[in-house]
Amino acid sequence: MQGESLIVRDLDICATPPGEDERTIVNQINFALKPGEVMALIGESGSGKTTIALAMMGYARRGCRIAGGSVQLGETDILTLSAVETRALRGHRVTYIAQSAAAAFNPSRRLMDQVIESALIHGVMDRQQAQQKAIQLFGELALPEPEHIGDRYPHQVSGGQLQRLMAAMALITDPALVILDEPTTALDVTTQVDVLRAFKRVMRERGTTALYVSHDLAVVAQIADHVLVLQAGEEQEQGPIGQILDNPGHAYTRSLLAAARPETRAPSGPQSSGDELLRIDDLQVGYGRCDRNGLPNNVVLDHIQLRIDRGQALGVIGESGSGKSTLARAVAGLVAPSRGEVQFNRRELSQTLRGRTPDQFRRIQIVFQSADNALNPAHSVRRLLNRPLETYFQMSRDARRQRVEELMDLVKLPRTLLDRKPRELSGGQKQRVNLARALAAEPDLILCDEVTSALDTVVGAAILELLAELRRELGVAYLFISHDISTVRSLCDDVMVLYQGECVEFGPCSTVLNQPQHDYTRKLIGSVPELQPGWLEGCQWSTHTQPSTAPV
Repeated sequence: MQGESLIVRDLDICATPPGEDERTIVNQINFALKPGEVMALIGESGSGKTTIALAMMGYARRGCRIAGGSVQLGETDILTLSAVETRALRGHRVTYIAQSAAAAFNPSRRLMDQVIESALIHGVMDRQQAQQKAIQLFGELALPEPEHIGDRYPHQVSGGQLQRLMAAMALITDPALVILDEPTTALDVTTQVDVLRAFKRVMRERGTTALYVSHDLAVVAQIADHVLVLQAGEEQEQGPIGQILDNPGHAYTRSLLAAARPETRAPSGPQSSGDELLRIDDLQVGYGRCDRNGLPNNVVLDHIQLRIDRGQALGVIGESGSGKSTLARAVAGLVAPSRGEVQFNRRELSQTLRGRTPDQFRRIQIVFQSADNALNPAHSVRRLLNRPLETYFQMSRDARRQRVEELMDLVKLPRTLLDRKPRELSGGQKQRVNLARALAAEPDLILCDEVTSALDTVVGAAILELLAELRRELGVAYLFISHDISTVRSLCDDVMVLYQGECVEFGPCSTVLNQPQHDYTRKLIGSVPELQPGWLEGCQWSTHTQPSTAPV
């Protein structure tokens, strides 16, 4: 089956929040695609991108309904189909590639069985034909060992490989329309390049019509023919990708473009106060059985040395598996080093949580990537912020209430959110609560582990600006972990580049990122998509490009 035309007319979608009246969340959306074209839906969180994309399958999330309009795929008006006809459409003529491949796969079943499942359910082909088709797709998607990778389980492949396997799952039935919902957001830059190349090549060769949901304009520039810019469920602008990038007509589009090109700020605090806060000497972290010398069989980090002064921001970059998060966890005491020393405030830190003092807990806080996993869903924002105040400070109830309100002001959240639960907040609001909870302890050092990677461009830029402002006002230091080089460039004084658990380059951001000396650093910088159509074809880097120079 080749791609088919897609025409959307006057699409309206309504939602009824608990205890509230129904309101329109998607209003009068219109667009058209010829067979084989790709339309990108762009906008910040809550703009209606995914809601519109799911309507292409005749689906509305709980509490929502498709209130009007039409979705015409070829000769089929999807919104007039019966329940039986809609089930026959989904996973066959219209398929979906989600942001989190890990959540889409059953960990207890072989990959091959899951990839071919929709083809068998819809009777498109028998098992043998489906397996042959899957192996062909594995090859087209540049997966290793196409004839054998299907025998593995989800945990036995990398994140980038799992994302491409989900693409194979979506393409196995030769769909007329594929919906790609932020499929590369969670990937590091080098893996993202490989996945984008594979997606683009396969969709072009098969003439697949597609909707690509994203907040990343640089990624969209590589894969889309047209762009629809959304804000609060309404169209702001629509046109060919080149026109939108080169001559945006709407102020909101210009703000998205500005957020996608973050400026390199002047240092937000003292570059080096000379007052040492954190020192790491010859750190090694690993797992598995230890040899007779007490060293682990599997080493994740090795020979790590660094220093952070009060008020300083150190960025740590590297692709998935380079040891970035392990470094933060070792400093936080969540994993025990097998060798080396961590000093905080010129005193050695215990390798385990049990050996640390309450004051050390207070002074070192960690903000995780996923606020959803870090915030207790049963607690209100007020209770979440009260907890560290109760734990670390002897404060009266009135003093705690006042401090909680001050924290909300500090992270620029309205106090009206204090009695809400995390599920009632946007992604950016949840991450601000996550940060406010860390600030409640009045820390000297905050470990930021990919704190903006799950956020859209505009919200992520706002969080970065907030971090810079807090650093100026409070003098807090950051160990800022990211695979996004532009965020490190905009916030940090110095940067450490990790490759396979070792530091390969270290120095001021302006030097390392503008004049990289190591092949791997050049690879990371060269893999960051640019706001220019055709960049992907000219990019020379991939995960298969190995650095030739040794660690320094």
